[in-house]
Amino acid sequence: MPFNINEFRAAMPLDGVRPNLFQVTMQFPPGLIQDGLVASRQLSFFCHTSQLPGSTLGQVPIQYFGREVKIAGNRTFPDWTLTVYADEDFTTRKAFEQWMAAINTHTTNLRQGNARSTLTYGCDARVDQYAKTGEIIKSYKYVGCWPVDLSPIDVSWASNDSIAEYTVTLAYQYWTDAASGVN
Repeated sequence: MPFNINEFRAAMPLDGVRPNLFQVTMQFPPGLIQDGLVASRQLSFFCHTSQLPGSTLGQVPIQYFGREVKIAGNRTFPDWTLTVYADEDFTTRKAFEQWMAAINTHTTNLRQGNARSTLTYGCDARVDQYAKTGEIIKSYKYVGCWPVDLSPIDVSWASNDSIAEYTVTLAYQYWTDAASGVN
């Protein structure tokens, strides 16, 4: 019977994953950011929106006698967006600003010495999904991240009883299952 609530309950004995039980961990690239360790710790607390990663397999269409045959293509990875609470000393935001400035400065259009390649300006990050009991049930590692967009922070006299926030969009090379290393 398709509408049996007990079958549904039996199929989900642990009550499902809660999207609010997660943590983002990222060590900012060494040598590019002042207070990088503080910013990394704060990001674990202040990042209140993230995603578990996705990927897309491309398609290669080939024509054969008037018919289209589809063959699997290459995998691509969409950018990763975080939403972060703005701390009053701006430590975390300043870290992202310094990171982006190291990759490409505002006025000279140059890259700083420590940010010569993706091996030095990129870093790895991780998202851990927790069970309701507190253990990690799934971990993803984002490999070779760097920020590509830092959003403005909206300010308004009408915004009472709220904390300012901003988004950071990061490009990355690929992701893996952090627990098993499976690509």
